[in-house]
Amino acid sequence: MAFTMRAVKVPPNSASLEEARHRVFDFFKQACRSIPTVMEIYNLDDVVTPSQLRSTIAKEIRKNQNITNPKVIDMLLFKGMEELNNIVEHAKQRHHVIGQYVIGQEGLVQELGSKDQGSSDFLKKFYSSNYF
Repeated sequence: MAFTMRAVKVPPNSASLEEARHRVFDFFKQACRSIPTVMEIYNLDDVVTPSQLRSTIAKEIRKNQNITNPKVIDMLLFKGMEELNNIVEHAKQRHHVIGQYVIGQEGLVQELGSKDQGSSDFLKKFYSSNYF
């Protein structure tokens, strides 16, 4: 099995914050244009709508809205482009995409305080111990 390394093209650094901001908008447009392809590749029609994916992309971009250093923005854009490229090239499996972008980071977390304490003394001691 031969592995061919694809050329990763590093864009030039942004000269100003305004140029970096423009690149962020271009990346968002590119990501939104790839949503139908991603929906088809990973068969996400039964799980999520395109508008929900678009809002998830916007949320991920807005997480870094307070960054003002153009070099940091360029680095984050490069990471975002690589992530988008990996998704579009089907380098991830369906459950990866669903877990990261459909369910989200807080979607899998359940309430930890409301565990069923069980009826046996063993389980009550186990649940109250430091190992859980």
